[in-house]
Amino acid sequence: MTTRFAGLGAMLAGALALAACDAIPGIGSDETALDIPEVAAGDISEATMKDVTRILSSDEFEGRMPGTVGEEKTIALLTERFEKAGLKPGNGTSWLQQVPLVEITGKNYAPLTITDGDTDLVYDFGKEWVGVTYREDAKAQIANSELVFVGYGINAPEKGWNDYEGIDVKGKTVVILVNDPDWQSEGLEGPFNGKAMTYYGRWTYKFEEAGRQGAAGALIIHDTAPASYGWNVVESSWTGPQAYPQYGDNPPPMTLMNGWVQLDAARVLFKAAGQDLDGLTKAAQQKGFKSVPLGMTASTSFENDFRSFTSHNIIGILPGSDAADEYVIHTAHWDHLGRCTPAPDGDDICNGAVDNATGTAALVALAEAHAKAGPPRRSLVFLAVTAEESGLLGAYYYAANPVYPLDKTVGGINMDAFQVAGPAKDVTVVGPGKSQLDAFLDAALKADGRVATPNPKPEAGYYYRSDHFAFAKRGVPMLYIDGGEDLVEGGREAGAKVAADYTRDRYHGPKDEYDENWDWSGVMGDLQLFYRIGRMMAMSTSWPNWNEGDEFRGVRDEACAASDGGC
Repeated sequence: MTTRFAGLGAMLAGALALAACDAIPGIGSDETALDIPEVAAGDISEATMKDVTRILSSDEFEGRMPGTVGEEKTIALLTERFEKAGLKPGNGTSWLQQVPLVEITGKNYAPLTITDGDTDLVYDFGKEWVGVTYREDAKAQIANSELVFVGYGINAPEKGWNDYEGIDVKGKTVVILVNDPDWQSEGLEGPFNGKAMTYYGRWTYKFEEAGRQGAAGALIIHDTAPASYGWNVVESSWTGPQAYPQYGDNPPPMTLMNGWVQLDAARVLFKAAGQDLDGLTKAAQQKGFKSVPLGMTASTSFENDFRSFTSHNIIGILPGSDAADEYVIHTAHWDHLGRCTPAPDGDDICNGAVDNATGTAALVALAEAHAKAGPPRRSLVFLAVTAEESGLLGAYYYAANPVYPLDKTVGGINMDAFQVAGPAKDVTVVGPGKSQLDAFLDAALKADGRVATPNPKPEAGYYYRSDHFAFAKRGVPMLYIDGGEDLVEGGREAGAKVAADYTRDRYHGPKDEYDENWDWSGVMGDLQLFYRIGRMMAMSTSWPNWNEGDEFRGVRDEACAASDGGC
């Protein structure tokens, strides 16, 4: 599951008005016109889940960084297991789709120096700040760049909100708050959907907007609560090699440097500037906020090494029996962070066992189960995408260059990080109430005797942090379902404890490792749910759509209207 979403400015321009929806599943969806066939339980192998997860997350795979030996080993394993499961190559005669990327590795970082001419604040790279460049420049340098506090760094004309109004930040470095202005709301009402993070709250948007405004640099103030992850996640994710799409001759506007600064370091900075960070934060939460020059400048520099390379999406297909040119897609990302900030014991391999060896193994296990049951009416596509941790790059590449037309893709299910703490009475639905796929989910839940819980942390913006988003913004209805929070043993208190432990101690760190003592019963229950949903969609004659009024409905309707035989 990604936390860094590297400069995809042009591709994401249409996503600026998107907002997470966290209503109860099923509400508002028109279920009456849908053909939802009954589906028997699938024969899903727990041994496959264990075996593939264990192998993918072993040290031998070196954290599955795209473009490394870890990718080569992943391709070999998944193509072998897809073929053994009974799938056919998903891209003509090939199992692979090429994804062109560039890797930029910063080195020789100078400290970040903040000065007003009298007082110098010197911040060490990694401990107090991190920064990267999206540009293919041998050296990134910011020298005496004026600092401007721009609140939440949002320019939303449809909301009458512009934190950049009345100030020219060209050549300057903007300092930005994370999340949306109303993230502390109790409910989902507010100019930016209350506590449910919108795309404006994501750091990717903030860096892109800073580039559009002509800023030389952008620094987001890290705060654990509104970011929904600790500084350790920022440090591990934003240091070392960073992968980006190859932009060619027409790159989007980009800053020279994008980075993060620790909250405590930011407090010292604002105090030195004669400003109160808490007071300015409150002011920035109000419409009409005016950006504040800080009267200080920023300087830093670092060198960059480059490596252009081709990574790969891995695709298998189980052709349908009667409507083989209609497709139901299953997605999971195979990649992780490679080598990262070492743990205290010196371990520097981010194995990514939960995130997302489990989801990748699920592709294999579900493929086996569907093949055993025989081809459904429609074709089933199993897509393991690359470079999710670098910003959903593999998913975006496929959605922009689909092997199977998107107007003939009925819908899909995304799988990213299964919880391995035992069975739950529920499943967590991220972005419920958005599409008619909720009716398929409701039918599968009923068959399994379980219930759906809306995303308990809409403020975390998970809707924008996994591969389904690349398909959704192009109109394809997608479900994103996490493991439940209401554990059979211990209830919600135990579920919250498990989630907090993983986020604090393992997520995007070297200790996300395979454990022989994991309880797989909850995973297998979730897989049974995914099997039923995928099989129902593949056996159905219906074309589920986004609900009326959803932000993706217009995109889908337009594609369907222009389609020859799809939707």
